[in-house]
Amino acid sequence: MTKPSLPDLLHAAVSAVGGTERPGQVAMAEAVAEAIDDNSHRLIQAGTGTGKSLGYLVPALAHGERVVVATATLALQRQLVERDLPRTVEALHPQLRRRPQFAMLKGRSNYLCLHRLHEGAPQDEEDGLFDQFEAAAPTSKLGQDLLRMRDWADETETGDRDDLTPGVSDKAWSQISVSSRECLGATKCAYGAECFAEAARERAKLADVVVTNHALLAIDAIEGAPVLPQHEVLIVDEAHELVSRVTGVATGELTPGQVNRAVKRAAKLVDEKTADALQTASETFERVMELALPGRLEQIPEDLGYALMSLRDSARNVISAIGATRDKSVHDEDAVRKQALAAVESIHGVAERITNGSEYDVVWYERHDRFGATLRVAPLSVSGLLREKLFEDRSVVLTSATLKLGGDFNGVAASLGLSAEGVEGDDVPVWRGLDVGSPFDYPKQGILYVAKHLATPGREGTRGDMMDELAELIEAAGGRTLGLFSSMRGAKAAAEELRGRLDNPILLQGEETLGELIKSFAADPKTCLFGTLSLWQGVDVPGPSCQLVVMDRIPFPRPDDPLMSARQKSVEEHGGNGFMAVAATHAALLMAQGAGRLVRASGDRGVVAVLDPRLATARYGSFLRATLPDFWYTTDRNQARRSLAAIDATAKVDGK
Repeated sequence: MTKPSLPDLLHAAVSAVGGTERPGQVAMAEAVAEAIDDNSHRLIQAGTGTGKSLGYLVPALAHGERVVVATATLALQRQLVERDLPRTVEALHPQLRRRPQFAMLKGRSNYLCLHRLHEGAPQDEEDGLFDQFEAAAPTSKLGQDLLRMRDWADETETGDRDDLTPGVSDKAWSQISVSSRECLGATKCAYGAECFAEAARERAKLADVVVTNHALLAIDAIEGAPVLPQHEVLIVDEAHELVSRVTGVATGELTPGQVNRAVKRAAKLVDEKTADALQTASETFERVMELALPGRLEQIPEDLGYALMSLRDSARNVISAIGATRDKSVHDEDAVRKQALAAVESIHGVAERITNGSEYDVVWYERHDRFGATLRVAPLSVSGLLREKLFEDRSVVLTSATLKLGGDFNGVAASLGLSAEGVEGDDVPVWRGLDVGSPFDYPKQGILYVAKHLATPGREGTRGDMMDELAELIEAAGGRTLGLFSSMRGAKAAAEELRGRLDNPILLQGEETLGELIKSFAADPKTCLFGTLSLWQGVDVPGPSCQLVVMDRIPFPRPDDPLMSARQKSVEEHGGNGFMAVAATHAALLMAQGAGRLVRASGDRGVVAVLDPRLATARYGSFLRATLPDFWYTTDRNQARRSLAAIDATAKVDGK
């Protein structure tokens, strides 16, 4: 039987989802197929509306070997598993003569643990949160959630937290879930045969396509113990997020509360002397943390160093003692021991990592008004880890609407541990970049307006001229505004100010769940939605409800961000331009994602307004503008207002 051609397969898949074939999608599918055949690597930028999911799924399914698809967001995972994959598999079946299997796989703590549900969470003596579900006050939100989850456990087929609607708080979910370290293991657990996490792993082992998230991909790479099944092809969607997700997984933290909980759990299982040593170390650490001031620790202060060594050594002794003891008087002894071990091992690992002191780690204090101080340690860079773990023994395709920063792929490639495009040599993964463009006509559909006349934003204080400009733009647009702010303080200040000035409803992130806010914003064209980071990347509102996207300022990282400033300094020490490599690249990525909120469909029209004159006047402005969609560019404030008023008038005539 002749092998079906890729164009025929793509045509069948696109027809099945009621879509239209686009040149960019065809080019992408061909590039993915080529990378799979050559066992090579690709970075593919595919703009909004390209249909990139099918652009990689069709060649992946046609390939016939196992493929892992890793995404950053839950929304895309669900779209792939619930919509794109079922339709594509059915559409390709007549030509492939097979129905490839697919499955979703997440970290263990995302699944309901039946042992925890039925036997109860081993509780700290003083917590007394509830005596297994019955004692949870059914009138409390936590008690109601626990009872609802118990009923859900009898119905769910997956045990996946994301299938529980409405969702529950992290605190409630922690009562019925375990981390991989706390898990007893299927062979030791009375519920091992029914375990949801184990069932998900088994499905993944049998699947042709495994959909997972960046975090699990990072755990698979960092921990050395394989979590994902063997696979020949890895496709990373939303790849612009990968470095930050991997950094998050590789970041350790210590808080006094976390150490205290570990002490309580361990005290039941070890002799008094060993428990007292950990208790003393915990108290010493807590005293040091009470005086901690936010910021990077380039050298570990003597008092902190002593506290960490005490924690490390006493935690090591507790770990040895827990492994050697048995106490049948402890209810559900194995689970209690596993939870205590997990808590103490976590503390030992972070204390030892900071004590050992690596030039490749950044250590800093954070202070939260409510939760007090936290000690954190993160890798200066994850590029070496990614180069070593990601690109060996498989073909890797990384794709996103935003991979070319300042006009080329090399900035993102460097963050992934790759050399410049075309560079070859021993142990250098060879890759090629491809920009398949977008089906949208950006110069005709959108305007990039930079408010060049405004004052340069300072670090603090309200910007009266910016508020006036924002109010005038919103009035010209008739509402229809998504306000993207570089800080939550800025978003709140703008919402409070403009609610007093304008008749338009202004929604503010944090006042309702993000899903509800976006739904309300999309439903009423007069409404505006203001917020910060998750809105820069998480809003998909095609049509007339979003015709003005405003960025209050270029979203550079804060100068006092310990990790970003350490990375910037490191680049400079190696002879590079730290500002361009770190701060400007960070800002370019966010701005490209933010500007991408404007045009989501072929009929969309609107303005992206940047209320920061540096985008027009600073030397780095051209780098940032080259990363944005190719909108028609102006600094003429009257032109921007006239265009917005015309777009608003057209929408009103159309009854929208």
